[in-house]
Amino acid sequence: MRDERFDLAHDSADGGAISCATGTTASQFDRAFASIRAAAKARDKAAILDQTGLPLLYIDAAGNRKQLTAPEDVDAIFSEVFDDNVLALLREVDLDALTVVPDEGAFVKLGSVWLVVDRDGGRPRIVTVNKQALGEAASAVREQAQAGGGTEAPAKSSE
Repeated sequence: MRDERFDLAHDSADGGAISCATGTTASQFDRAFASIRAAAKARDKAAILDQTGLPLLYIDAAGNRKQLTAPEDVDAIFSEVFDDNVLALLREVDLDALTVVPDEGAFVKLGSVWLVVDRDGGRPRIVTVNKQALGEAASAVREQAQAGGGTEAPAKSSE
């Protein structure tokens, strides 16, 4: 079900309009992200698999690529693909982190996770998990913090 008000207010992402780039609405992505977050928080393998499209491209930290074309392929290496670092990312993913690429899909964290829509108005699904990009994103955040680019956390009261 489309939420037109939400879609009008939230259709922009890095790279352009979500609807134009992906063929689906911001509310569809928002619902997909809510399901992904809930599945990751619960560590619910079946629910995570339900959010995954096939084929799934898995790129490990060393850059080795595996094209997983059947559900049993994903199931066989599930804990490798969806490890603690990937689950931590998925627990926090939302529209604010989204970058869109016209006719290719949308991604978060430098391409760590890509989502695509198989038809106009369709449901976004995870189609790439890239641990090499996830590692690069973590390094970039560390470098920014070390260079003074982070924000200071407020001091806790000692009371």
